[in-house]
Amino acid sequence: MKPIVQISLDLTNIDEALETAALAVRAGVDWLEAGTPLILAEGLHGVRKLREAFPNIPIVADLKTMDGGYLEVEMMGKAGATHVVVMVRAHEETIKCVVNAGRDFGVKVMGDNLGHPDMVEGAKILEDLGCDYVIHHIGYDERRGIAAQGKRMPSPLDQLREVVSAVNIPVQAVGGLSLEQAIRCPEYGAPLVVLGAPLT
Repeated sequence: MKPIVQISLDLTNIDEALETAALAVRAGVDWLEAGTPLILAEGLHGVRKLREAFPNIPIVADLKTMDGGYLEVEMMGKAGATHVVVMVRAHEETIKCVVNAGRDFGVKVMGDNLGHPDMVEGAKILEDLGCDYVIHHIGYDERRGIAAQGKRMPSPLDQLREVVSAVNIPVQAVGGLSLEQAIRCPEYGAPLVVLGAPLT
């Protein structure tokens, strides 16, 4: 799979998000992500505005769905999202609902293994339940908490090769990566490169 570059619009203002997205698209970014802060601040309105401004660019709605999966996907799909995110720690039935809604509304499902005690096993579960992609994700709070204890901050690169080897669907690595690390993800077999808020 050819590498795909996604920018995470982890902003809380739609005008700023649109401006950043326009800059990113001019620079050659492939996918736009309505990050969780933008979803919380602007909701469906934000996704609709991104779709109006960028009619041909894939839009990831980082919902981090934990329940009510079918309705969330339906709403975001109708607003213009092409991809949604569901969490591995959600109930199995929620993940199945998200996958079913994805099929019904033409939306791809990205399963996020954040918080699973065995990240490799979490990735396998997401694939087995029908997700189209795996997001191998070390969370912001987890990284900061561990660093505050004076320990080495975990990185998604630590287990990325194992996660990639365990599944047959594309993998994206997220969480505290430097720009140099992010653009090296395809070397690990993870073709979906995310440029997050700290990098942009």
